[in-house]
Amino acid sequence: MSNSNLFLYIGKPIKNEYGRIVGKVASFGLTPGGKFDAVFVEFGDGQFTKQPIESLRFIGAEVTFISKIKSQANILCDQIPLIWRKDQALKDLSDKKRIAPELYQELHASFNSVLTQLKKDAQVIIEEAAIEIERCRDEITSLSYAIANLEIEHEIGKVDEENYKSAFALLQEALKRATSEKTDYETTKSKVSSVLLGDTQDTLQKTKTYAEQVNAVAQKLPEPPVVVYVKEAGKAGI
Repeated sequence: MSNSNLFLYIGKPIKNEYGRIVGKVASFGLTPGGKFDAVFVEFGDGQFTKQPIESLRFIGAEVTFISKIKSQANILCDQIPLIWRKDQALKDLSDKKRIAPELYQELHASFNSVLTQLKKDAQVIIEEAAIEIERCRDEITSLSYAIANLEIEHEIGKVDEENYKSAFALLQEALKRATSEKTDYETTKSKVSSVLLGDTQDTLQKTKTYAEQVNAVAQKLPEPPVVVYVKEAGKAGI
C-alpha cells in the first residue's frame, strides 16, 4: 500500500477481529528509507502505544487490530515442529557418520537452545490465552445476567417494546462477539498445547521404540546352554 493511502487512515477507528472498536490510528512510524514499520495507536482507555505495522490490517476503509496472542501462537506452531525436525535430521546424519561429531554437538546445542526458548514462549502464550478465556467467560456471564434482567423488566412492563428490542439486539451482538472471542482463544490455547504435547509424545515414542528394539534383540539371542554333569558310576560310589 502506498504511503499516501496509509496516511489516510490517521484518525480512523481500529476494531479488533470481532468488530469491537478498541482505539484509533494516531500516526505512523517510518524507517529512514520511508518504509512503514510502526503504528501509533490511541486505545479506548486513553493509552497511547506504538505497535508493529504487522499487528494491524488495512483493508478498504477498515483497520483491524490482530490479536498478538493468536499471531505469536501461529508462528510458534510453525517454528517448534520445524526446529525439532531439523534436530532429528541432524541426529540421523550423525548416526550415518555423514557429519563430524564436533559439528553435530555444536549444531545440536544450538537447536536445543532455540527449541527451549520457543517452548518457554509457547508456555507464556498458553497462560495469556487462559487469562483471556477467563475474561471472556466473565463477560459472557455478565451479558447473560444483563439479558435476563432486561427480559424480566420487559415482562413486567418496565421496559417498552422499542427500547427492549434495541437493548436486546445490542446485548446479543456483544454476547456473540464475546463467545466467538472465547472460542478463538480456546482454539489457540489447544493448538499450542498440542504442539508442546506432540513434541513430548514424539520423544517418549522414540524412547519406547528404542526399548522395544532392545527387547526384540534380547528375545532373538539364543538360550544359554544347559550343562549336565554326569559322574562315573565307580567314582560316585554306586
